[in-house]
Amino acid sequence: MATLTAIAGCGGAVKRDTKIRKNEIPIVKDATREELIEKFNAQAAGAKSLNATVELRPTAGSRYSGLIQEYHEVKAFLLAKRPGDIRMIGQAPVISKTIFDMTSDGTTFRVSLPTKNKFLVGDVGVERNSAKPLENLRPQHLFDALIWPEIVKGEAVLFEEFNDESARYYVLTVLRGGYTKEITRKIWFDRTDLNVARMQYYGPKGALLSDIHYGDWQPAGDSTGALSYPHGIRVDRPHDDYRIELQIAKLTLNEELPAERFQLVQPPNSELVKVGEENGTAPKGSKP
Repeated sequence: MATLTAIAGCGGAVKRDTKIRKNEIPIVKDATREELIEKFNAQAAGAKSLNATVELRPTAGSRYSGLIQEYHEVKAFLLAKRPGDIRMIGQAPVISKTIFDMTSDGTTFRVSLPTKNKFLVGDVGVERNSAKPLENLRPQHLFDALIWPEIVKGEAVLFEEFNDESARYYVLTVLRGGYTKEITRKIWFDRTDLNVARMQYYGPKGALLSDIHYGDWQPAGDSTGALSYPHGIRVDRPHDDYRIELQIAKLTLNEELPAERFQLVQPPNSELVKVGEENGTAPKGSKP
């Protein structure tokens, strides 16, 4: 203490004060485990279907693979509805040419790649592990980011706080299993507004399958006007080695979406690829 006092007395800088304006000090909200579960389930149940126009930016690879490939933004049209239907059509900028059309019913996925003249079909649980990471993209990965499953009564849910220099969070950790429990997902709530800021899905043995970040919450445009929805979404798939950033430009929730809008037929003369049968790969059950 004497040394510190001497240094301070001699003009040595032992600390620096940073004054934060009163209106810039974040105000955090308090909530209980039960309140957060109720809030999350209301948000999840409130989004029964989704019709959106988005700007999509894919990135393949990472520092760990030694190569990062960033692609141009793609304009995409998204449809999703419970219990597991999704369709996304992506168009190249300027020329509005379709570069992919993909759909899933929660069991089987179909992907049309007109520029490669290929039509992919497979079980949603199949891992292709292509050398080209974007060929690992599955429509179901996006469905799980857009339409959330509720926390079911009876599921084990842990509750904790997490703080860092940028923000403060509440985290709900949902578990599965009996005696030997594993993490199913983690749900992060930003304590400034208690909106969901992040959701992480886990597979067997603690494998992180999806790490999804949410932001830019806005009124959702549903019929009641009571719901809000994140318009900025980033989906990281570390084992599939790709990332998708979505910025929603136009959104409507809970409109009727007929089944035929989710049907995707193989284009004439395209090559049929049955994913999982090319090299005898079997489904691994790694949904989502």
